[in-house]
Amino acid sequence: MNWDQIEGKWKEMMGQLRERWGNLTDNDLEMIAGRRDQLIGRLQIRYGIAKEEASKQVDEFVSSLKPKVKELKRAARQS
Repeated sequence: MNWDQIEGKWKEMMGQLRERWGNLTDNDLEMIAGRRDQLIGRLQIRYGIAKEEASKQVDEFVSSLKPKVKELKRAARQS
């Protein structure tokens, strides 16, 4: 899954983002609205981390979504 897909499915992704980064508020997530740079900025503020660390965490989160997408596609084909 790439960032364009995440941005397009932002409302659906909000639950997973809350699970990963519990310090982000609903207001934060609404304000971010799928923009990667905004997410990185909010992570810096909420967690007191450097931009590089926030960017790394976001990249790891996106990478973790790839296996889930493959599982969903496989399940859809089997149905």
